[in-house]
Amino acid sequence: MDKILIYNSGGGLGDSIQLIPLILSLKKYFNRAKFYYLGAHENHFDGKLKEFNIDIETVDLGLKYFGFRWWHLLMVKKKVSKNTHGKFDMIIDLQSKLRNSLILKQIPHNQFYSKTFYNFFMSKKINSNSKDHFENLSLFIEDDLIKIDFEVKKLPKYLLTEAKKLLPNSNYIGFSVTQGNKYRKKSWSIYKFISLANKVSSIKKIPVFFINKKEIDLIEKIKSQVPSAVFPEQDSEFSCPALVTALSTRLEMAISIDNGVMHMINLSNIPMIVLFGPTNSDKFAPKRKNIKIIDSKKIYNSNDIDKITVDDVLKII
Repeated sequence: MDKILIYNSGGGLGDSIQLIPLILSLKKYFNRAKFYYLGAHENHFDGKLKEFNIDIETVDLGLKYFGFRWWHLLMVKKKVSKNTHGKFDMIIDLQSKLRNSLILKQIPHNQFYSKTFYNFFMSKKINSNSKDHFENLSLFIEDDLIKIDFEVKKLPKYLLTEAKKLLPNSNYIGFSVTQGNKYRKKSWSIYKFISLANKVSSIKKIPVFFINKKEIDLIEKIKSQVPSAVFPEQDSEFSCPALVTALSTRLEMAISIDNGVMHMINLSNIPMIVLFGPTNSDKFAPKRKNIKIIDSKKIYNSNDIDKITVDDVLKII
């Protein structure tokens, strides 16, 4: 293998960050190949995510929202030729929309991996109904694909130094409270987060909130009701997803809803509690031992995340 293209259609930063262990694992296995990344959105590893130091080149075909427009079907071969990417040894399709896979398959290749339409597009058929790409790619390459987790030491030293400066002590508990996707209510009540933060403070822990600097009203509301709360990103000249991961290494544990920050924190490998409502915890929750999932669908038979109580979270803490 000389050239491998990975396609991701996810729109949020979390969708890209979630792929890091898979990309690292593929790079370890195909250690002589050059890897390329094609995203339907602008969350590229040489852009907002460059501080994670993932050695993968972004493919820019000049087709915005690649795969989501039927007319891309007519343009893709010409665009690949014009951008001199040529033929790929393997294309790895990490989504399952029929239209997107049809368009992606127009890019010249030797092997094509895709779970779309019950594995119909795969160049080598596998007998699997699993949604786990590690499992399915192992069957596809006919060898074990060993999971390689992200190592925090690969973060730039200046970010790790900044994290230690901003959070110099111990006993920190992290909170991620806001959602990026505005179309489905994934946020737990801010008043429940405030109550939880005060209870955490009462047991000599320091609440650390990860909130965008632009959310001035929300920050002020929390500050007024949680006197011990810390907002480290507000005091830093840096602003990037990798800073959140670096700051997370200073935490004892974190509580988050299903959002992009959850995946940034997850790369630090600290204990986490993640709250789910309308979204699928089996699909989107990080997969490791020291993460506890509280899913309103499973414990209250409801998509309403606010069915989860403060006590439900405190019991796990």
